[in-house]
Amino acid sequence: MSVLSKINVHRRSIMRNLTKNVGKTNMQNDFILVDKSEIKRVLICRPNGRLGNLLLITPLVQEVSEMFPNCKIDLFVKGTLAPIIFEKYDTVDKIIHLPKKPFKSLIAYSKVWISLKKTPYDLAINVDQNSSSGRLAVQFSNAKYKFFGDSNDEIAEKKSDFEHIAKYPVYNFRNYLAKLRLPTSSNKIIAPLDLKLTASEISEGRKILGELTNNDKRTICIFTYATGAKCLSEEWWEKFYSQLTAEYKNYNIIEVLPVENVSQIGFKAPTFYSKDIREIGSVIANADLFIGADSGIMHLSSAVHTPTIGLFSVSNLKKYEPYDNCSVGIDVNLYTKKEYIKTINSILSSGTLNIYSRAI
Repeated sequence: MSVLSKINVHRRSIMRNLTKNVGKTNMQNDFILVDKSEIKRVLICRPNGRLGNLLLITPLVQEVSEMFPNCKIDLFVKGTLAPIIFEKYDTVDKIIHLPKKPFKSLIAYSKVWISLKKTPYDLAINVDQNSSSGRLAVQFSNAKYKFFGDSNDEIAEKKSDFEHIAKYPVYNFRNYLAKLRLPTSSNKIIAPLDLKLTASEISEGRKILGELTNNDKRTICIFTYATGAKCLSEEWWEKFYSQLTAEYKNYNIIEVLPVENVSQIGFKAPTFYSKDIREIGSVIANADLFIGADSGIMHLSSAVHTPTIGLFSVSNLKKYEPYDNCSVGIDVNLYTKKEYIKTINSILSSGTLNIYSRAI
């Protein structure tokens, strides 16, 4: 680990310890939300700029939009991906993003925090209770109701999927609304990740895939890259790719390339590359199956509702595995060759179709 990485780890640890009790002294137990129509402006705080982490808050955004259908949502994030991801979310109004390097953009950084104080919100939500910036943003905001993202141990014990990073914010939010005496359905199925692709985007993705394959075969997409230790070795991918090509000769196998333009299989498969997240999603949406390690592109596949197999070697499977639409997370340390084929066959033979494909 580099010196800078070590400094960042210690910095985050210090900030978490300093902010972990922010908001806990004022749980607003005396507040009762009688009429949910009074919630017209909501702030959701997830000060992170990674593709996967932004896609993973789409279920919470959907939950808030459904609970308060007349509200407008502002998102407090980092980076420049959020406007692209939430482009088709009618309820999302403003994207407030912190500069990636605050010390180099102190004026812009300060203006963002000042804007939180100046804008009147009816409700402010922190997505992740361990986010020091998120907790501070909610505390600093000018909102009547403030939820700091704190978990409830009783709910955590009852829900087998509570550990998932896309789901526990929704469960925690429902619990907060219950404290405000607002009726909620704790057993309602949590929405899947959703990029909300349009019919024209899906059609364009189908065209791109058709030009790439030049046939009518069904398609399996693979993504062989991931950051750090999550990236499986070239040796692992070479064996897996050979297995795929041997077992699925009647399928196209397409590799989606990362921005780094690298391939763990030496570019042996036809490749697709784009800097446009929505275009990448539109191509994957026309595939029958996506296979890739834990990464932002894996979550993108989930968000376009293509059946997804997530390959996990080091990261927490229960926290990050793809879900919905026959998707599954696999611990590669435990799986055998036969088990991979069995899982893939099960998904391909299930008859599951991408919901976008059904809509066109």
